[in-house]
Amino acid sequence: QVQLVESGGGLVQAGGSLRLSCAASGRTFTSYVMGWFRQAPGEEREFVAGITTGRPYSYYADSVKGRFTISRDNAKNTVYLEMSSLKPEDTAVYYCAAKYTTVLDTPARNYDYWGQGTQVTVSS
Repeated sequence: QVQLVESGGGLVQAGGSLRLSCAASGRTFTSYVMGWFRQAPGEEREFVAGITTGRPYSYYADSVKGRFTISRDNAKNTVYLEMSSLKPEDTAVYYCAAKYTTVLDTPARNYDYWGQGTQVTVSS
């Protein structure tokens, strides 16, 4: 079992930056692929970014590539999402997720554990 707690959301103007954090507790953090997803009102939950274990490899949705950076600190059991050049269309609830495997993929149904989400609102 893994517990995930996100923090760092808030209101920011277009062009601004935010850093989201996700603290994990429970089973060995390094055994999990970690991902960030987001869900806007009336929309499906979509993959944003993911990072593997070990020698980390990261992967991004096209919509955030070049603007967002995912990283993990295994000593702190924490994964981060650095967001810059934010746009109003980035407004959503952002969720941290974990899957007990070495395979990084994008479908939300493949992730085993989820945080409660943190709201990110980008004003124009």
